[in-house]
Amino acid sequence: MKIFLLSVVLAPSGSASTVLSSASDVSSFSFYQRGSVSEFLTFFSRTVVDRTAQGQRQSVQENNYTAHVYNRGGAEQLAAIIITDQEYPARPAFSLLTKILDEFTAKVPQSSFSNPSAISFPDIQTFITKYQDPRQADTIMRVQQELDETKIVLHKTIESVLQRGEKLDNLVERSNALSAQSKMFYKTAKKQNSCCVVM
Repeated sequence: MKIFLLSVVLAPSGSASTVLSSASDVSSFSFYQRGSVSEFLTFFSRTVVDRTAQGQRQSVQENNYTAHVYNRGGAEQLAAIIITDQEYPARPAFSLLTKILDEFTAKVPQSSFSNPSAISFPDIQTFITKYQDPRQADTIMRVQQELDETKIVLHKTIESVLQRGEKLDNLVERSNALSAQSKMFYKTAKKQNSCCVVM
């Protein structure tokens, strides 16, 4: 089980999201792939956050990754997203997202949201390291009952999150946020994951 990315995002309704604080762990990839993987994870996370309504939690799978997002909305208009492998359980992931949003709002003044480069939130690196083991997040879950009261929408593929007729392949191709190398990495990974079918 692995966490690849954890981010706190400013997600105003009807506008593009802005990453306020983020940490990633791509150490399981080769040195030469890490830059491309990081770019793709950031792109994937912003795409999912932009398509998650305020007050909603959802999980989205793409290839070997699962993005769990909680768009809390409210006055702060904050969302949190965690991208994991498919083995990482959803309950601790959502518990961690609630915890990180609470910590972020307690430690970072809302007035600083307009200047993301000035935001200092080192706790996010601690969270991504500590919660690689989902049992650590489970202790938080015992205290929080909010998850049981909130509807979680599970989408099996990212296609169900995208707008009608929109394909992730087309978004990746048109994106200015991804380098040519990252686009090639995405295509290669997709081709390798779809080449073999076991009957």
